[in-house]
Amino acid sequence: MAARDAARRAGPARHRPAPAGKLYEEEEDDALPDSDALPDSDDEVELDKPRPIQIVLAHEDDHNFELDESALEKILLQEHIKDLNIVVVSVAGAFRKGKSFLLDFMLRYMYNRTSPCWIGGNTEPLTGFTWRGGCERETTGIQIWSEVFVIEKPNGTKVAVLLMDTQGAFDSQSTIKDCATVFALSTMTSSVQVYNLSQNIQEDDLQHLQLFTEYGRLAMEEIYQKPFQTLMFLIRDWSYPYEHAYGLEGGRKFLEKRLQVKQNQHEELQNVRKHIHSCFSNLGCFLLPHPGLKVATNPNFDGRLNDIDEDFKNELRNLIPLLLAPENLVEKEISGSKVTCRDLVEYFKAYIKIYQGEELPHPKSMLQATAEANNLAAVAGAKDLYSKGMEQVCGGDKPYLAPSDLEQKHQDFRESAIRHFRSVKKMGGEEFCRRYQEQLEGEIEEIYANFVKHNDGKNIFYAARTPATLFAVMFAMYIISGLTGFLGMNSIAALCNLVLGMALISFCTWAYVKYSGEFREVGTAIDQIAEAIWEQRNPRKVFSKLFEVLRRRTVRRALTSVPRQRLSSNNNKKKN
Repeated sequence: MAARDAARRAGPARHRPAPAGKLYEEEEDDALPDSDALPDSDDEVELDKPRPIQIVLAHEDDHNFELDESALEKILLQEHIKDLNIVVVSVAGAFRKGKSFLLDFMLRYMYNRTSPCWIGGNTEPLTGFTWRGGCERETTGIQIWSEVFVIEKPNGTKVAVLLMDTQGAFDSQSTIKDCATVFALSTMTSSVQVYNLSQNIQEDDLQHLQLFTEYGRLAMEEIYQKPFQTLMFLIRDWSYPYEHAYGLEGGRKFLEKRLQVKQNQHEELQNVRKHIHSCFSNLGCFLLPHPGLKVATNPNFDGRLNDIDEDFKNELRNLIPLLLAPENLVEKEISGSKVTCRDLVEYFKAYIKIYQGEELPHPKSMLQATAEANNLAAVAGAKDLYSKGMEQVCGGDKPYLAPSDLEQKHQDFRESAIRHFRSVKKMGGEEFCRRYQEQLEGEIEEIYANFVKHNDGKNIFYAARTPATLFAVMFAMYIISGLTGFLGMNSIAALCNLVLGMALISFCTWAYVKYSGEFREVGTAIDQIAEAIWEQRNPRKVFSKLFEVLRRRTVRRALTSVPRQRLSSNNNKKKN
């Protein structure tokens, strides 16, 4: 007891798991397993001491998730349960709303379900999944209880019951993608998802539920029916029992009112409600009162029942059996087929791979999504303004425009489009909007390139550029070949004849491509070569080197012929 008193004086209590069968005995603190840190994926998972085991690890540095396959397999592939159908009860919702606290009462029920006093004694601390008071998050990723409970249903079949705790949503360290991934994974793998809410069902709660379930539905292939099973809205700290009574019946009436689709509702509100109805086979709601001021304000509260209000305890006695009594257990099904413990391991592996990849779109916050839509609309308006201006100048049946004039018009309309983009009121801030302005400028350049091609197509000389270039090459090679052959430069003449033949073949090939429409890649290559030659059409550039070679060869022949003439004249003199 002295150890416990010292812990209380040190600050808020962190409540740790206790071994099975010893949850409600007074123990010394050193009998409890050390759970300051959950077992790492590389550590051996011991199952002799029941405790929460982390199966989905959250990496805060890159906001990614990793499945601890060895821990999951060690729990679910035990010989006595691996082929049993599984019941998975998961609790999800915003952080610091008492999810782990609720799961520990579920553990009490599972270990003492045959006892009418399963809820425990008034002075027994609440242990199991780690929880504590305060405003900072406690659970990260996804945890499951290491002991899988084997329960016999009223029809005589045995099922395996697994309890799952999830990372709270909307804390200061999690992105929308993190929250959506955890909620979607737990919903996809659970047969009963308890959606833990505070005080009321607000419209943003329904919108987040729509986002998270859609993120889960995207990852599931070939959905022929409702993809998820049971969703239980658990409204904590319900303050309006005079309107809807505590418990299941009051929750049912309240939920019907909240999810009702009305004719005069906005389409957005109707779509949210239709989506939720289309995702879950069963919907329920339970209204739970506030547990009392001692629970909310006492930093040393450790879950003792004598610190909890009587109304809360009474409704808790109704809620837990509603979820976990043998006659109420909901077996996990996927695509209409019941899932065993062995199957669930494979589904976890498949789902986590999907969320680790890039196939799915990343969910965004409402502000980011609105800012993106706002900026994209401004980009689209500016592009449309630019395109309409250019169409009036060189589009459709407009006559050919000189390239310099087209370039000037392009610059004018480009500046006008950018001014239009900047004038539109946009969300997201200067840095965010600058990225979209750069995107606009890039897309305008692409549109301009298309207009240039369209304008060049109207120039009959441009259309005849390739055949004219090839004909000019053939004519030039023919003349040069004859001239060099006459001068005795046979190697150059042969080279010119080769180029002449290649140009003739290219001309015939180009003509066939334009006539038949086949081998378009070959025709494009010929056009590019002809364009390159056309760009160098200045006679100085084309023929300067050739004339230089001819001049040097002529001078060399002249110099070699002079000694021969002198030698022949000397020989004639000697004979005389």
